[in-house]
Amino acid sequence: MENLINIFLDSVFVGNILLAYFLGMCSFVAVSKNIDTAMGLGFAVIFVLTITAPVNWLIYHFLLAPGALEWAGLPEMDLSYMKFIMFIAVVAAIVQALELLIDRFSAALYAGLGVFLPLIAVNCAILGTSLFMVERNYTFIESVVFGFGSGVGWMLAIVSMAAIRMKLRYANTPKGLEGYGITMIVTGLMAMAFMLFSGITM
Repeated sequence: MENLINIFLDSVFVGNILLAYFLGMCSFVAVSKNIDTAMGLGFAVIFVLTITAPVNWLIYHFLLAPGALEWAGLPEMDLSYMKFIMFIAVVAAIVQALELLIDRFSAALYAGLGVFLPLIAVNCAILGTSLFMVERNYTFIESVVFGFGSGVGWMLAIVSMAAIRMKLRYANTPKGLEGYGITMIVTGLMAMAFMLFSGITM
């Protein structure tokens, strides 16, 4: 249990998928202008990451990893080189299925999240989480916790940025730094602030 808590806290703060590895920056910069939209996208990312990480774990360990096809009588088969395309396909499929389900059963929720869901399919933070999961050799339960924690960390970063950018509208920003200039500077400062968590012993 302690290990799972450590993985969660590490993925939210120390190894924040956005501020430590700068994955998912495109949607982070584009959508962090308003707190409501940032929270909407953040919740959608949490949901998708919590599903795709364990699904990709199952696909990798039972189909792609070296020796994974022993159950099919092919112990020497190694399909690990296909993990990139398979993980991307899983992310796209789950996002599409989620979009269809929400559209079918909750028109109000689809109206609020529908605009965010297509952005998730091209969010490199989703793919990066699955790749880190494989690289760190997490178990199935650990991959679920890591996916959820990475989503929470991504949401924390984008909502924080949205709050800061709202305040910056009333700030006297130096000429030439308006817009994306000051946004990149603030992102760097946020990343430096999150680096302070690396001093915590997990």
